[in-house]
Amino acid sequence: MRDPIVFLNGAFLPEPETRVPILTHALHYGTGIFEGIRAYRDARTGEVRLFRAKDHFDRMRHNVTFLNIELPLTSDELVQVAAELIRRNGLTTDVYVRPLAYKAAQRIGVGLPPEDAFAMIALPMGLYVDTEKGLHCGVSSWRRIQDNAIPCRAKICGAYVNSSLAAQEARDRGFDEAIFLNETGHVAEGSAMNIFLVRDGHLVTPDVSQGILEGITRDTVMTLAADGGIASIAERPVDRTELYVADEVFLCGTAAQIAPVTRIDGRIIGTGRPGAITLRLQAAYDAIVRGAAPARPGWLEPVGVPQWI
Repeated sequence: MRDPIVFLNGAFLPEPETRVPILTHALHYGTGIFEGIRAYRDARTGEVRLFRAKDHFDRMRHNVTFLNIELPLTSDELVQVAAELIRRNGLTTDVYVRPLAYKAAQRIGVGLPPEDAFAMIALPMGLYVDTEKGLHCGVSSWRRIQDNAIPCRAKICGAYVNSSLAAQEARDRGFDEAIFLNETGHVAEGSAMNIFLVRDGHLVTPDVSQGILEGITRDTVMTLAADGGIASIAERPVDRTELYVADEVFLCGTAAQIAPVTRIDGRIIGTGRPGAITLRLQAAYDAIVRGAAPARPGWLEPVGVPQWI
């Protein structure tokens, strides 16, 4: 079996040639910014298409400024690198692309050094969480980090220790996924995904001041909801107990996609089955990413014919 091809600092290399030295700053201090981008296979044509890749790279371009990192290419160029990476690896199924910009200096000390590096890898990915039967989530005892501690709106590598603690606690307690509260006790998000609830036909999600990632899938959901005639979409603080009385709850993210939540802390949500609005949004999302329904301009980027090079 051939080694995966990785993009590192301007070159496409076999993965064994892309090892990171032990003293790399990002390894010790979490000083990196990453993204997660999906590409979907159209079962009818076999074509693979990146979904909202430019939006992800635009977000990454904003986020790297927190760590004084410069991206080596424009967003459009990075989209083409992602497509080329999929082609070179011969990937013909659903794909997850992980770009990573990080501090590459080999030294001890927490200050942000000037040396930057950039890598990208693509790998096959099916379901990250169950998107059909409904998840059982638990409110975590860990609180979501505050924006004035580590910027929540950025995908900073070190910040995801917070997510790892919550996710593992949830699994240890028998839950599928965690739900974070922020320091004010309001609902923030899942361990690595945004959260929505439905009440009386209205869609509600925590606003960006609640310590959440400004999610691309979150934005997609709100766009699909508006296009689909949902009565209203409110971005506002959400109490923990409001989750318990919601008609529907779902999580969303690039990896998670749109995942229904049917129980929280042992309490049944709504009917205990994925709700009608959640299923409607799932269907609309799937139709767009797989080319069965028209997408907004710039949302889908064809990869072309995958081939080994």
